[in-house]
Amino acid sequence: MRVLVFAPHPDDEVIGCGGTIARYVSEGAEVYVCIATSGKPPVFDNSEAVKNGWPCLNYPESKKCHDLLGIKETFYLQFPAVFLEKESRYEVNKKILEVILKVRPDIVFMPHFGDMQKDHLVVAEAVMVAVRPKHEHIVKTVYAYETLSETEWNIPHATNAFIPNVYVDISKFLDKKLEALGCYASQLGEFPNPRSLKAVESNSYVRGSTMGAAAAEAFMLIREYSFDKR
Repeated sequence: MRVLVFAPHPDDEVIGCGGTIARYVSEGAEVYVCIATSGKPPVFDNSEAVKNGWPCLNYPESKKCHDLLGIKETFYLQFPAVFLEKESRYEVNKKILEVILKVRPDIVFMPHFGDMQKDHLVVAEAVMVAVRPKHEHIVKTVYAYETLSETEWNIPHATNAFIPNVYVDISKFLDKKLEALGCYASQLGEFPNPRSLKAVESNSYVRGSTMGAAAAEAFMLIREYSFDKR
């Protein structure tokens, strides 16, 4: 089985589904990650990344994290962070589709379309364009994950609501998720910052209590196909 996780920024993939990634890897699945953006001027100083030839601003952190989780391959699209909505929609859709056609995943995870940060919305919409059942490869299952500090802070509205209907027990993998998230030290804050180890851990307990597990991650099932033979 092949799993592909789309992340607008490095660390979204671990906050949203780091425990599920660890569980899939332990079960023998191939897990891939695609990071859509990288920090660039004028908002971010990426001189060190350019000097070292890194594919994203905090590449050492993402590599350490993905090596720890056992990610098969990471794709870096290198669109400018916080400016993704200014990029050509055609180019964003094209790059996302290219990754899907290369990996040929059975399962795709994407950010929640109602997140406050526009990079998340653009990635979610591009993924939905790419997973239409009209291409050479049809993705069987598509899930949306929640990202603390983005999913819960948007304007309260029915169209923005994250309404989970799938829960994955990560009780045995919570420590691995927190260790992987700790690799992104530059992105973490102190509690009660939602991007803190304590907040992410606490959310895992809340999601776990919903399904009767010690810890869990929650997702919205966006689309699922069942094929007799493919």
